[in-house]
Amino acid sequence: MRRVAVVINARSGGLLGRGDPAGEVAGHLRAAGLEAVIVPGDAPDLGARLDRAVALGADAVIVGGGDGSIAAAAQRLAGTGIALGILPLGTMNMLARDLGLPLALADAAAVLARGEVRAIDVAEVNGHAFLCMSVLGLPAAIGRHRERQRGAGGLGGRLRLALGALRALWRHPPLRLDVALDGAPPRRLRTRALAVASNAYAEGFGSFFARERLDRGELVLYRARRFGAWWIARMLAAMALGAWRRQPGIEERPARSITVASRRRALRVMNDGEALLLAPPLRYAIRPRALRVIVPAAAAGVRLPDAAASLA
Repeated sequence: MRRVAVVINARSGGLLGRGDPAGEVAGHLRAAGLEAVIVPGDAPDLGARLDRAVALGADAVIVGGGDGSIAAAAQRLAGTGIALGILPLGTMNMLARDLGLPLALADAAAVLARGEVRAIDVAEVNGHAFLCMSVLGLPAAIGRHRERQRGAGGLGGRLRLALGALRALWRHPPLRLDVALDGAPPRRLRTRALAVASNAYAEGFGSFFARERLDRGELVLYRARRFGAWWIARMLAAMALGAWRRQPGIEERPARSITVASRRRALRVMNDGEALLLAPPLRYAIRPRALRVIVPAAAAGVRLPDAAASLA
């Protein structure tokens, strides 16, 4: 039986309302044939618990949570050679979907027991890791409001979230940024929404923020020339039809490094759903294949490096 260290973010969206999430996770992992050592603790000390998990010297570190929790694990595991196992227990689970991981807890535990270890890229901004997307401007403001409403269920919670998003749409001014790609002279942009992704997002019928490659070793800058409620609705419809890249309101630029300067003292950034306040300039970089993750064996539809190490 393989020994794994397990860190659970009990505040993740997929665990809200569950009485004993740690016990439930441990039960599924043990049923799958893994010797699971749960690192105890609550959400505020997530970083410290991840450090403790690494220190245990287990075969892998498994993290149960959303994309923000997974990014926090990548911050500590990138470059160490320690494999990361993902239990997708968040609201969006964007990375898990890109990796072809099942979202049901029992099925995800089975993948962790019988999957393969493959390498993916890790993106960073001013030393803070992310695995999906880093956003500035209005989406970051809306995401911050969503984080404040986490756990507020029912009609009242949804109504407050919607009202907060509408206020942000109305009040948030455009950002004036100087953006430089790969050391080229900066270009001045005025935008209400800018995002940097770890590898490009794909088009396809019904495809919403899905990536085919996680190991291309590149960042992709996405700029929204417009951003409002009607624009968002049109973009979602275009994504559903697999034609969003042809929309005139989107600019897409690949790069290995991106620098974002501003006259503001600080910029609000949302990294994989987690809010940060960072002093500019923002320096984005990519670490090719720096993180080893456990994925389904011969993961269909996920173009990762051919070389893989089995956990069996």
